[in-house]
Amino acid sequence: MPMEIKKAVRLLTLVSVTLLGACAGAGQTAGGFVDDSVITTKVKSKLLDDPITRTFQIHVTTIQGTVQLDGVVTGEKEKLRAEENARDIPGVKKVENNLSVK
Repeated sequence: MPMEIKKAVRLLTLVSVTLLGACAGAGQTAGGFVDDSVITTKVKSKLLDDPITRTFQIHVTTIQGTVQLDGVVTGEKEKLRAEENARDIPGVKKVENNLSVK
């Protein structure tokens, strides 16, 4: 994907997350929802930018600073790298790595 398209997608995602901040889930404040959404966006961006994890379908969810990784990867190296990438993002308190190796 060309770099300018990636940047546009990231910008649109960030704007959407900001606008949807008032749609906080049960037990979350609007600010907490936005923070979690920003963390999710940053984790997804880091996974896409990493040549080891970019080709895999990894679903990212964040709730109260805990990042959950779900999906399938081809090896333990990819699984561990995805977790490292998530831990590197500011605001991440914990990572639950539920990735399956096939």
